[in-house]
Amino acid sequence: MVDASPPRGEVAALVAVQSALAQRPGVVAAARALSRFGEHSGGWLAVAAVGAMAEQDKRRQWLLAGAGAFTAHAAAVLIKRAVRRRRPEHPAVQVNVGTPSALSFPSAHATSTTAGAILMAPLTGMPLPLLIVPPMALSRLVLGVHYPSDVLAGVAVGGLVAQVVKRAGRRYP
Repeated sequence: MVDASPPRGEVAALVAVQSALAQRPGVVAAARALSRFGEHSGGWLAVAAVGAMAEQDKRRQWLLAGAGAFTAHAAAVLIKRAVRRRRPEHPAVQVNVGTPSALSFPSAHATSTTAGAILMAPLTGMPLPLLIVPPMALSRLVLGVHYPSDVLAGVAVGGLVAQVVKRAGRRYP
């Protein structure tokens, strides 16, 4: 049953983000592009593959970073199946993209993006977590497919997975 009451709590926060950003030119299109990039961690796997081919001396690190992004995605999917939180369904929330499932917590896009960005930052010399994680996180809200806590949890899980992958990479060179 769809809730017809005024938005409260996380739904109100979600509606506020959408009201502030979704009507601006290009924002929904950019959010959809980020969504396609992050789908099943595919964009991160592609970046890792290109990095591994382009920098043979860093091949192992690039492949490890891609594996970390994919592992983060897999962890998010497992958590989603355990938690089973449904995506936002309030009539005030505008859904601007299709999703592969009705499950919301945590955001797999935020999870894999955080892990990928953390693991690839040293390889690129760029502050990828600062450059890409906030836009990806906001995109999930602009698209109306996650609550704010889904995105924050995804960032936290992605950060944790990245740290585990870093340790494993140092332990098993």
